[in-house]
Amino acid sequence: MPNPQSTVQIAGHPTHPMIVPFVIGFYVGAFGADLAYAGTGDPFWARAAMWLIGVGIVMSVLAATIGFIDFVAEPAIRALPAAWYHFGANALVAVVSIVDWLLRYSQGEEVGSHNFVWLTLLVTLLLLFSGWKGWEMVYRHQVGVADL
Repeated sequence: MPNPQSTVQIAGHPTHPMIVPFVIGFYVGAFGADLAYAGTGDPFWARAAMWLIGVGIVMSVLAATIGFIDFVAEPAIRALPAAWYHFGANALVAVVSIVDWLLRYSQGEEVGSHNFVWLTLLVTLLLLFSGWKGWEMVYRHQVGVADL
């Protein structure tokens, strides 16, 4: 039986895993910026956290769109429980991040970094779980791995 393949590819390479590291970097960077703000009180870090969350949301939309196309187009991917957990965790990451960004925007960057650092921590923890499930799909179920 052939490996489940990604629908969205560039020169035969799955696109979703090319985008995901940026999403992770932006969101985990926001948590780091929140911690830096808590430690230094420098408003630069509060502003950086808000920007990192905003760009993370934009990149999440791109990664989620590609991942959703792969999820819908390949029945073998949808058949994997890990794919459903990965999908659900990433949807939750997106919702929490949008709420986090809106709260920060409405209350101000510095208040947001002070009051909502727990949201960036939650997103970081969810990303750990989602990443675990994503790599389970690749390493255990060979999703997106070329058949030789």
